[in-house]
Amino acid sequence: MADQNTLSRRGLFMKMGILFNGLVATALTVPIVGFLLSSITRGRANAYLSWVPLGPINDFPEGETRLATFRNPYGTPTDGKTVDTACWVRRVEGEQFQVFAINCAHLGCPVRWFPQSGLFMCPCHGGAYYRDGSRASGPPERGLFEYPYKVQDGMVTIQAGELPTPGSPTASLFGNKAPCGARNELVSIESKLSASSETNALLRKTKTWA
Repeated sequence: MADQNTLSRRGLFMKMGILFNGLVATALTVPIVGFLLSSITRGRANAYLSWVPLGPINDFPEGETRLATFRNPYGTPTDGKTVDTACWVRRVEGEQFQVFAINCAHLGCPVRWFPQSGLFMCPCHGGAYYRDGSRASGPPERGLFEYPYKVQDGMVTIQAGELPTPGSPTASLFGNKAPCGARNELVSIESKLSASSETNALLRKTKTWA
């Protein structure tokens, strides 16, 4: 009768296999969990409200609109150049700026600035915007999105933690969002149609009395 305390060859290999599989599972789990928790473990909880530099104020001459890039505040070292985001910076005068998101308000294509005509043009569907970002023509129902900015220590910085959405003309972080321009136009059209209907009804009554 074999000693029950003696480990058989099959049992030894089974235990070694279980141990090896556990090590492999741990090696795969650690980086996955680290990736999922990276936004917390890397101390980027306040990146949402951080101010991102665009460059010295002298890089943007008065009366001109120039392309600038900034690092997305949610970027990680492994993201490389993919976190570099473009925007259009218009210096009106002094320290008065407008910083536009490069994305068209229609479907998000990158718009280009044409100083000869003083227009931003979208190459995808023909959307056009004036130099101040307001809508000129084409499919977009509103103007370009704007980032909040400030000038501090000679540097132009923006608050780029929130992506612009169609509900707001600016990338506001505090919920003070103005209604979409398309909504205002729709309300205006509805008011005109209502007034027109009332006028037609009054004319019909007048003809009936006559």
